[in-house]
Amino acid sequence: MRRFILTGAPGSGKTAILRQLQLDGFSVIEEAATDIVAAGLAQGSQPWTDPSFIDTIARLQKDRQLQAQSTDIQFHDRSPVCTAALATHLGYPISPFLAAELQRIQQEAIYQPQVFFIRNLGFVTPTEVRRITLEDTLRFEQIHEQTYRALGFQLIFIDPAPVAARVAAIKATLPAPERYNPMR
Repeated sequence: MRRFILTGAPGSGKTAILRQLQLDGFSVIEEAATDIVAAGLAQGSQPWTDPSFIDTIARLQKDRQLQAQSTDIQFHDRSPVCTAALATHLGYPISPFLAAELQRIQQEAIYQPQVFFIRNLGFVTPTEVRRITLEDTLRFEQIHEQTYRALGFQLIFIDPAPVAARVAAIKATLPAPERYNPMR
């Protein structure tokens, strides 16, 4: 099984790309942080202000990775490396749980070493869950890039373009059989 990570700044278009990959027959594992934030907001809290926020995300990411049905190729919307970048962005330390999770994914080679880094679109559309300025998005994008590089991942940059072109760029990097038959 090959697990590929899609990462990038908030509002870069990852979700649209993932939806198209899913429509094309690929297995997609949803982002944890957005779900944690949405659940907290629905309960009237701001979960990012709680020091346990980072570990809550990392635990949900681990659970989703472990529970995902086995397919030849999976695309993961973010990973624990993204959670480490988020911790840095928010000024939180890397917790013992997150450190152990980062070690686990490296030792067990959970994810492919090539990471699809979705470049920002030059603007951010705010949502109830996405409350970040373009300036902060660009800073967060740099933190993501630095964090992935520091952990030895190879970044494959997917530049701004229509969704179909971005998906085609991702598929073009996959070995030929997987491009055409993702659920083999």
